[in-house]
Amino acid sequence: MRKQSLSRTCAALAAVTSLALAATACGGTTKEDVKNEDASAATAGKADPNAPTKKGLTVGFLPKQVNNPYFTVADKGGEKALKELGSNYKEVGPSSGTDTAGQVSYVNTLTQQQVDAMAVSAQDPGALCTALKQAMKNGIKVVTYDSDTNPECRNAFVSQASADDLGRTQVQLLAEQIGNKGEIAILSAAQTATNQNAWIEIMKDELKDPKYKDIKLVKVAYGDDDAQKSFQQTQGLLQEYPDLKGIISPTTVGIKAAAQYLSGSKYKGKVKLTGLGTPNDMRNYVKNGTVEAFELWDPAKLGELAARTAVALASGQITGKEGETFRAGAMGEYTIGEDGVIDLGKPTVFNAENIDRYDF
Repeated sequence: MRKQSLSRTCAALAAVTSLALAATACGGTTKEDVKNEDASAATAGKADPNAPTKKGLTVGFLPKQVNNPYFTVADKGGEKALKELGSNYKEVGPSSGTDTAGQVSYVNTLTQQQVDAMAVSAQDPGALCTALKQAMKNGIKVVTYDSDTNPECRNAFVSQASADDLGRTQVQLLAEQIGNKGEIAILSAAQTATNQNAWIEIMKDELKDPKYKDIKLVKVAYGDDDAQKSFQQTQGLLQEYPDLKGIISPTTVGIKAAAQYLSGSKYKGKVKLTGLGTPNDMRNYVKNGTVEAFELWDPAKLGELAARTAVALASGQITGKEGETFRAGAMGEYTIGEDGVIDLGKPTVFNAENIDRYDF
């Protein structure tokens, strides 16, 4: 049985509070808190870990973007888990990775359809709150995955890995590739993306370490998780900073687009690229020498854990309170951390030696 340790320190929480990926406080929920309207939906009731798993539930998945390959893999992981659990899966969502208003509309749609739970990857930390709180008032369990909303607006957040792990390891990967020296840039998704912003803040903190004194972050660019815009942003970075030594792109769409540009340019093999990508998207770029190494978690496992968390909440086995544990099928046992955060696990680094072992 594998147990995930999910505790957060107050200092780490403070670093990302404004980005809503971690907790706003370092304490549990009291009975008085439950009476508060904003907090009640997150941890109301008492967990019964021995409660039977309910069947026939309907769980709605709302990704940032329905036609994004990353979310396709993640949500299929959720669909597979729900089928195994005897419950029903449905997916709704916008076709654009920046359509926050569209996400709000889809939350309202799922609420009107009276689903039992919803799994949401939030495009903005606060924009969905009113709609999500209304869903919880209607008895719908809300899980965020991949990208969080404000903590009081959901029951639990299924995180890819700790923000600290993801932010620091991406810097470490690139620094090693450029010999700890030179100008670097970050190619992110949308400016409001909760998870991206949390990782970028930690990247900046990691870069304060004296061992990186010869590395300079010159710009954070935004491709809005759009392949063409991310391609153009990569081109623009290299035109604006001809001495650029490396790029970190903590988004699967961005890193693939950047690799596509670099592989067909004079910068191939000279400007290093790392970040978060899927093995299937990046395989050719690793094999042709454009990319040395990048990292990611298994998005299918992320979707599966989101689905299993939603069912556990709807079954009353957990409420989202720190310290509660639940069994996530063959994935093992998970413990809920501070402010309802559940970490999937540490990311995997992919390179030429191991990339062919993975297919997602």
